[in-house]
Amino acid sequence: MPVYKYEAMNASGQEVKDEVQAPSSEEAVTKIRNLGLFPTRISEKAATRRVQAAAGPGAQKKTSTPMGRVSGKLLTQFTRQLSTLIDAGLPILRCLSILEQQQRPGILRVTLRRVREDVEGGSSLSEAMARNPKVFNRLYVNMVAAGETGGVLDTILSRLADFLEKAQWLRRRVIGAMIYPIAVIVVAALIVTGIMMVVIPKFQTIFKDMGADLPAPTKILLSMSKWFVAGGWLVILFAPLAVFIIFRVMRLSRGGRMLGDKIKLKIPLVGKILSKTAIARFSRTLGTLIEAGVPILEALNITRNTAGNEVFARAIGDVHDSVREGETFADPLRASKVCDPIVVNMVDVGEETGDLDKMLLKVADNYDEEVDATVTALVSVIEPIMVVVLGGICGFIVVAIFLPLPTMISAASGSAR
Repeated sequence: MPVYKYEAMNASGQEVKDEVQAPSSEEAVTKIRNLGLFPTRISEKAATRRVQAAAGPGAQKKTSTPMGRVSGKLLTQFTRQLSTLIDAGLPILRCLSILEQQQRPGILRVTLRRVREDVEGGSSLSEAMARNPKVFNRLYVNMVAAGETGGVLDTILSRLADFLEKAQWLRRRVIGAMIYPIAVIVVAALIVTGIMMVVIPKFQTIFKDMGADLPAPTKILLSMSKWFVAGGWLVILFAPLAVFIIFRVMRLSRGGRMLGDKIKLKIPLVGKILSKTAIARFSRTLGTLIEAGVPILEALNITRNTAGNEVFARAIGDVHDSVREGETFADPLRASKVCDPIVVNMVDVGEETGDLDKMLLKVADNYDEEVDATVTALVSVIEPIMVVVLGGICGFIVVAIFLPLPTMISAASGSAR
């Protein structure tokens, strides 16, 4: 009999990981629920699949597993369309069939076919989506489950689409603002490298033939040119790549992720943007989940796992432990010092008035606007700085090249006489 590994939440909101034997994934879900658990992820053990494969082609129905990821834009569009179709009164299976047919061949279409087949087999929509975690994450699945439980799936999907759209907008805003400065810096670095490796060595030959005493700026420029030609260009080329690789390696462990995220948050200007973005993300995620009716402990677990920043994830974990012990939401958030006092105070007020979800969404809206304003201000500051720096570099090169020329011309005139 197949063995299934699963992750679930108990009545206290704690995560449980275990295994269960069942003839099918549907039976496994039923067994897990009979234990008083809410399954969030289930997968068949690889060893079981190998045994069944060895037993022959008829032992198990072969199901292709979609590879890769679905873009946020495509997932948002699907969510919005599914909400509209359900609101129009169409059955779930009919909605999934329509949306599957209109998708282009790719990961989402394959996933929708798998979801539709699971729903036809008796699974709920959330259970079917939970079997495809690469497309539908825990936040998505739990929102859908809350909508199914409350009978307001169309409304929940509409809120989820709003959430995904705002998250995508914030991401595009930050990335789009950084493209121009990065492009200018890359082009400038390539031009300066070309000058140092091609143009300056020719002047070095001229200066050497004239035998004139060179001023200090010219000597510095010639030394820099020698460094570039000797391999310094490799340092400039691979230094950003090395930094990227170091941060990627650091993210392989929890301690490394914590250190890397702390470093990012302390970078001038950039750290401020990253901090505000993280606050907006976790506030919107948690507010949306609570508004959808997801239990607070489960909502905190999901928010922690989707925070995208280990510093904030640890703070949310402290909040989870505090709430589980019957204490307040705001105190551990205040003690973590990852949020501005205004955020903590708004959360505190929301907790007292019973409108925590509304307060969190207001915080998210405010910080979305602050991120937009901060990014705009950063770009407006970077542009003149880049102009000044690039002008200074070009000016230094021109001055360093032309400083010896009067002396060389005088020496040449004197020797001609």
